[in-house]
Amino acid sequence: MKFGPVPVAEALGGMVAHAVRRDSLILRKGEIVDAARISALRAADVAEIVVARLEPGDLGEDQAAEKLARAVAGDGLRIEKPFTGRSNIFAERAGLLLFDGAALDAVNEVDERVTVATLPAYRAVVAGEMVATVKIIPFAVEGAVISAAAERAKNVRLSIAPWRPTRVGVVSTLLPGLKPSTIAKTLRVLDERLAPAGARVNVETRVEHDTRALAEAIKTIAPQSDLIIAFGASAITDRRDVIPAAIEMAGGRIEQFGMPVDPGNLLLLASLGEGRERKTVLGAPGCARSPKENGFDWVLQRLLAGVQVTAADIRRLGAGGLLMEIVSRGQPRIGADSEFNG
Repeated sequence: MKFGPVPVAEALGGMVAHAVRRDSLILRKGEIVDAARISALRAADVAEIVVARLEPGDLGEDQAAEKLARAVAGDGLRIEKPFTGRSNIFAERAGLLLFDGAALDAVNEVDERVTVATLPAYRAVVAGEMVATVKIIPFAVEGAVISAAAERAKNVRLSIAPWRPTRVGVVSTLLPGLKPSTIAKTLRVLDERLAPAGARVNVETRVEHDTRALAEAIKTIAPQSDLIIAFGASAITDRRDVIPAAIEMAGGRIEQFGMPVDPGNLLLLASLGEGRERKTVLGAPGCARSPKENGFDWVLQRLLAGVQVTAADIRRLGAGGLLMEIVSRGQPRIGADSEFNG
């Protein structure tokens, strides 16, 4: 692409690079300079204008943006008609935004003139929400550059994983001093978390904070549940504590205890059953009783979208995992049974 100032007489067919305002004359950025505009420029005593001209093999900014957007966008996404070198991408359905971050970086490394920006990966989105934008910086770029970027874009796999109707089984353990109102609030907050995904609590039960009692409760609600969540009257402090021990007694397996997200450190990820009958079991951290965003939300949303969560996935959540800053937290074991702990 050629770019620079030229005498008005030589500007025919060029694109206006910078808006021109002189008395009643207004030429907007991106307009094509035709004979009438040249006459208007001369009449306004404009001698020189900055224009851009495409060369053989170049793609105009809109054409380039649309080509790259189509290479990036996958299932559940809609591409808006490009304008001024920008092509926006919108969610066609509610769900979880998925893409390969390393592959996206690779696209942006092709050329400084070619950019793709997205919402964070695994962000919950609604239908009609903008999730990504492709922006071509100059008025045009070589077709070969866009082809290279589009080839890499195939690996980004930008898509929306739709929410899946999920039956959630909930078991709460009881200890003296745990108020019924706390459990009621916990269930209300959970309902609010499930609502955007169209999921629901299908079965709910309460038992003493005892390994054997909890194991029997888990086995009882499992056939009626796609996902099981255990809210402990006391925070989990070890893999041998009541909740993990009960899951193992029920025939389950502990996948991961602890996560590098705060609040949410004390989350437990486990599984029950094998193959098609496999169900995820979550030992909820105390902060899951609060409506504020925490690590429990991140894991729950993936599961509600049918996205498998592994121990490795949880261990990679540390970057950006500090969700709030508290000047003084006191001793971490003080108030271990608080509904906001963990």
